[in-house]
Formats: sequence, C-alpha cells, structure tokens
Amino acid sequence: MEEFVIISGNLGVQIMFGVYTVLLNGVFAAGVNPLFLTILGNLVTGVILLPFAVVCDKTKWPAKLSATLLSHFFLIALGGATLCQALNLVGIKKASPDVASAMPNLTPGLIFIIAACLRFEKFDASCWYSRAKVMGTLVCLTGTMAMCFLQSPSESPSSTINLSAALAKPLTLDKVIYKDWIVGCLCLLAGAISQSCTTVLQAATTLEFPAPTSLVVITSLMGSLLTALLQFLTEGNINAGSSTLSITSIAGVVSLIGVVAAIGITFQTWCIIKKGPVLVAIFSPIQTVTTVVLSAILLRQIITLGSLAGMVLMFAGLYIVLWAKKNEHCSLFDADGDENLPVEDVETPLLLS
Repeated sequence: MEEFVIISGNLGVQIMFGVYTVLLNGVFAAGVNPLFLTILGNLVTGVILLPFAVVCDKTKWPAKLSATLLSHFFLIALGGATLCQALNLVGIKKASPDVASAMPNLTPGLIFIIAACLRFEKFDASCWYSRAKVMGTLVCLTGTMAMCFLQSPSESPSSTINLSAALAKPLTLDKVIYKDWIVGCLCLLAGAISQSCTTVLQAATTLEFPAPTSLVVITSLMGSLLTALLQFLTEGNINAGSSTLSITSIAGVVSLIGVVAAIGITFQTWCIIKKGPVLVAIFSPIQTVTTVVLSAILLRQIITLGSLAGMVLMFAGLYIVLWAKKNEHCSLFDADGDENLPVEDVETPLLLS
C-alpha cells in the first residue's frame, strides 16, 4: 500500500503542478502582477505549513540561532522564495507554460555542478558516474534550449500585444513577440539557476537546522516580505496590477497557489524520507508532459517537432543524471580495495527542493 501511495501520489502531484502552471497563464493574461502573486503565494504557503512545522519540527529546533544561520535564511528567502518564483512567473507570462514546466528538469544537473564547484560534492574526472552526470547535464541543457528556441513564439497565447498595433505593424509585432519569448526563456533559465544555488544552500543549512518544514515556513514568510519590498522599490507601490479579475478571484488563485505548494512540499518531503530524492525526481517529467498536453488543448499552443525533440533530449539528460546519482554510492572502494568514502553530499536530501 505504501508503494502504491508513493507512486500514485507522485503522479498526482506532478499532474497537479502541470495544471497549476497552465492556469497561471490565464491569470497573467487577466493582468495580475507576477510580483504580487509571489508576495501572497509565499505568505499563504508559510501560514499553511506553520502548524505542520510546529508539530513535526519543534524538537529539532536549535536552542540558539547563530548569525550565520540567519544569513542563510535570508539568502534562501531571497534566492528561492523571491527571485526564483518571481523569475518563473515572469517566464510563464512572457514565454509559455510548457517551457516553464520543462526548465526545472535542469536543476538536478545544475545542483551537482554547483555543489562540485563548492566542494560539497565529490567530483572525480576518472569516475564514470561523475562524467555521466556532467554529460547528462549538458544533454538536458541542450534539450531545454531546443524547447526554448525551436518552439514558435508567435504561437504563445501569453503575449499581451495590442491588436490594432498588430494589424498596423505586423513586422514590429513579430519582433516584440520574439523579444518577449527570449526574455521569458532567459527568466526561466535564471530561475532554474537560482533554484539550484538555493537548494545547495538549503541542504547545507539543514546540517545545522534539521527542520525542513520549518525552514520552508521561515523562508516563505521572509520571501513574501522581500518580494513586497522589491515591488515597492521597482513600481512605487504594492498592487495586483491592472487586473480584470475581482479581489475574490485573486484571493482564490492565491489560496490555490498556497495549497498546491503546501501539498506538494509536504508529500515530496515524506517521499524523500521514505525512498530518497532520486525516486521522486523520476516523476518530474510528468509535469512537463501534462503542461504540454493541456497547453495544446486549452491554449491552442502549437508544439513543433524541434521542440518535441528537445523534450526527449531533456528527459534523457535528466535520467542520465539521476541514474548516475543513484549508482555512484556503490563505488565506495578504490582500485586497491581501500575504502574511499565520498565527501559529504549535501545535495542529496534536498535534490528536489
């Protein structure tokens, strides 16, 4: 029964994330500001998870919070809850939901590279598994870039272009749409890099603060405040934007974001504890497939052959990284038979964060 719950639950979570990503496209088309959505989404996530943090993590809280730990909280909130989410939401608005759902598949490979550069992860050029992870990351990156640049930006329904300007200056329209598409893809890539850096820092922080749910609550609430400050500094005020949606509808969307995030984080954390991060990561492409199918049906997004080829490359690269990650722990002895334990791998417990 536990195996069934884990498999069916992970499928359900990824499908839920895919549906949520497509729905966001309609929300942004109605004029909701991505920064405002980030503010309220983080706030709701923190409030929903707070009781679970108190119940599950209270015994794990340290007696005293050091200045280093507080600085880690700030950086995680800035990189993950603020920059990563804001960049992803802007990317969904300017590019498309299917590209947005594909980009997070880069994170396992990027996490490995970042952790190896910081010497948190052992990298041995003579080790086949280390080389496989680098190769898988490059294949995944190639596939993701193919999805970005071989997909037709003119078919993206999320581009907000004035119709009269489109009829008067079609060439200018094409340039604007293409520029928005490129900006959106770059925002999504920057979001994936920010998420990867934050995940490595998150995993390192849990060595001193072994309370993952409490960490999410703290950084979500801090991220909400930081995003509010960012919107105030860049736009002069904090508002929902020129939205055609009512306050009630926006509140419903924000509540949905908080519930989706809370359910996904809680269930995936439980699965990681039970079966490890690699098994959970195997299901992540389901979100991309769900988003692509729903985008084609509901948003009439045309998927090109080159984009499909890029998706196949992306999945292949992801699974190469996960396969190497799963099997490298078996290589604990060197050529002389001496024990050769790897450097402490801080990325393992939070590979999917």
